[in-house]
Amino acid sequence: MELNMMEQYILGGFIALVFGLILLYIFLEKSSKCSVKEAPRGASARKSSENVVVGRKDGPPDVVIVGAGVAGSALAYSLAKDGRIVQVIERDLSQPDRIVGELLQPGGYLKLVELGMEECVDGIDSQQVYGYALYKEGRYAKLTYPLQQFSSDVSGRSFHHGRFIQRLREKAASLPNVRMEQGTVTSLIEEKGTVKGVRYKNRDGQDIKSYAPLTIVCDGCFSNLRKNLCIPQVNIVSHFVGMVLNLENGKLPHPNHGHVILANPSPVLFYPVSSTEVRCLVDVPGQKMPSISNGDMAQYLKTKVAPQLPSELHDAFINQIEKGDIRSMPNRSMPASPLPTPGAVLLGDAFNMRHPLTGGGMTVALSDVVVLRDLLRPIEDLGNAAALTKHLESFYTLRKPVASTINTLAGALYKVFCPAPDQASREMREACFDYLSLGGMYSQGPILLLSGLNPRPMSLVAHFFAVAIYGVGRLLLPYPSPNRLLLGVRLLLSAYGIIFPIVKSEGVRQMFFPITIPAYNRGASVVMKSAMFDMMT
Repeated sequence: MELNMMEQYILGGFIALVFGLILLYIFLEKSSKCSVKEAPRGASARKSSENVVVGRKDGPPDVVIVGAGVAGSALAYSLAKDGRIVQVIERDLSQPDRIVGELLQPGGYLKLVELGMEECVDGIDSQQVYGYALYKEGRYAKLTYPLQQFSSDVSGRSFHHGRFIQRLREKAASLPNVRMEQGTVTSLIEEKGTVKGVRYKNRDGQDIKSYAPLTIVCDGCFSNLRKNLCIPQVNIVSHFVGMVLNLENGKLPHPNHGHVILANPSPVLFYPVSSTEVRCLVDVPGQKMPSISNGDMAQYLKTKVAPQLPSELHDAFINQIEKGDIRSMPNRSMPASPLPTPGAVLLGDAFNMRHPLTGGGMTVALSDVVVLRDLLRPIEDLGNAAALTKHLESFYTLRKPVASTINTLAGALYKVFCPAPDQASREMREACFDYLSLGGMYSQGPILLLSGLNPRPMSLVAHFFAVAIYGVGRLLLPYPSPNRLLLGVRLLLSAYGIIFPIVKSEGVRQMFFPITIPAYNRGASVVMKSAMFDMMT
């Protein structure tokens, strides 16, 4: 009888906890809906896209940008549009050929619109993406982006990475005060702790020095300059094995949606990259993977992965394996740990990386470009390195809420979708799939986070633990038992163990309480004035 009373107390306490979390959840959802409704429509966001300030075309550069990828090209165009002379040095200006960086979330597209570069997704056979379809053991959970408040052009976009990069470069180079050249930057030029420019070798192999008041390093995940500007803690989480499938009808089971197959031991992604092609990315966990050259990888894909795929994709998957065009790349993760240096800023994948499972990298990069552009806009003279460094301190704090939310979501989802062998981890993955399958507010909040439309840290944590509590409820209802109660506790501990280390690496104060940091408040006022400038012009 005492045991029954104890179980009743436990059940009552659990129900009270659930109701409390539901109330918190509803409050956060109402707040997030308000923030989405206030977001700019596509048409109104274009108002500043042709707002070009005619500046100097000759003379030494105001800014040297190392790298002409997503971040470098977008920043070059944005700063030149504000009248700066910008020199961009890129190691290879030919069209890149990568198997990632092919999905731009709706939040990233809105940043592209804000920068006046939305036309860069046109003319490359890009595909509009309206959400995700999760697949697990014959069942689908469909998550659609809540885009009702936006114009019809606002959606996710998927494309061949190289085509998009070339369009960004062309857009940047179209301004007369952008000098884009091919060269390999070998080192930063430093004097008394201040970066004065870069040394590089041009296409002819000549050693050249280029000086500028501000040097911005965004030369990608293989950057050889990051060690001078941040604490590089690069962790190889897994590898992506990539192929391009040519489906007979060119369509996925759910057209215009990314597909996430919750396979064991890790997920498989499918999404369109053109009107006739579908990218497949198989995640292989760990730092080592089966060899592609000796056929071990093909055998792994056929025997371990193919049986877990939807029937609509199985044959095309096998056919592509037999063709042998299989490529791979490591999936890196690196928290943003800057070493503020006078005269220099670090940006893009050279600075901050997350697992590419959620396709958030370009959204973070473009968001960072907007923040940095707005901070630099009111400064006429970049020559005062000390004053500029103090002013740009706020960049690393202002970027945190958006970047940290997307980073944390990517890391947490990857760990949930790649469960450890213990039962609690497997229950967490089951709970996540079933929770998202409920639809309505249960899927809308998470997809707002994933899409970059509402990247709020508190909303992320609330939804993550709502999934955990839902998983506990599944275990305890209709009748709890000591074993199920113990498993529920382990599930909650598993959830805590997943998300807390990621949040800690991102910085708890910067992520959740940035307003307590003086640099944030200084920068926020500047960004607000820049936004008002855009609205007036």
